[in-house]
Amino acid sequence: MSVTPRQEPSSLQQFREFEYTRADFDRLRALSNKHSGILVPDDKFDMFYSRLTKRIRALRLNSFKEYCRLLEDDSTQEFTNFINSITTNLTAFFRENHHFDYLKKTVIPELIEKNQTSRQVRAWSAGCSTGEEAYSIAMTLLENLPVGWTVKILATDIDTQVLDFAANGVYELNRVNGIPEERLKRWFKKGTGSQINKVKVKPELRQMITFKQLNLMQDWPIKTPFDFIFCRNVFIYFDRETKKTLAAKYSNLLTIGSCLFIGHSESLQQVTDRFELIGNTIYRKIG
Repeated sequence: MSVTPRQEPSSLQQFREFEYTRADFDRLRALSNKHSGILVPDDKFDMFYSRLTKRIRALRLNSFKEYCRLLEDDSTQEFTNFINSITTNLTAFFRENHHFDYLKKTVIPELIEKNQTSRQVRAWSAGCSTGEEAYSIAMTLLENLPVGWTVKILATDIDTQVLDFAANGVYELNRVNGIPEERLKRWFKKGTGSQINKVKVKPELRQMITFKQLNLMQDWPIKTPFDFIFCRNVFIYFDRETKKTLAAKYSNLLTIGSCLFIGHSESLQQVTDRFELIGNTIYRKIG
């Protein structure tokens, strides 16, 4: 007998520590969408169970239904833990390297000419995860700007745990394997003793990045425009109307001609007319 997407075989339920139904999953993903705007597809059913079981144990609850009721209570502080548990953070230093090549060869020379008076560059890493993207942006800027320029990078994410990790700036050696030795020596300090298999981002790099929690579905306490924005692998989680809203808000924080970098599987086609595609997932503000 076939099983519809709204059911689960009873043989699977008996192996679960807590009762978990499609109704529970639907309540949880509705809460996720309402709070964060993230759309959760049907194939995340088992992922929700495995990740949220830890929260149910920690809270000494007896079922997913109890957990749903807790989240639906506006007075609870559990939502942060809920979002931290279900969000996926996949990143790497200089991931999608063509973006950093374009930043080096095209954007930075334009900014050197444009910002001669202020001698300052402001960038935003939206959805920064564990920090590799923000640090990659910082390294690219510092290695290619004239001496004496100021770099300020805002790095935001909805997940507080990854933000704490990013701000600490400590990474396993295998996370920096692809970074050339010269760059590694310039920007990272190798660990010793109990930290022998780790590296730490040097203070001069960390001090130019501000890590902040931000829910993109809520008000943005940001007024000053940026010279460019990285928002990669974020649009993919939202429906079309939410994408339109986000694109408009990003546009409002960029000047004409500034760039918005998005993820390799994303597109702003039929989403906004305020950006034009100028490269591989690179958009320039036109209105």
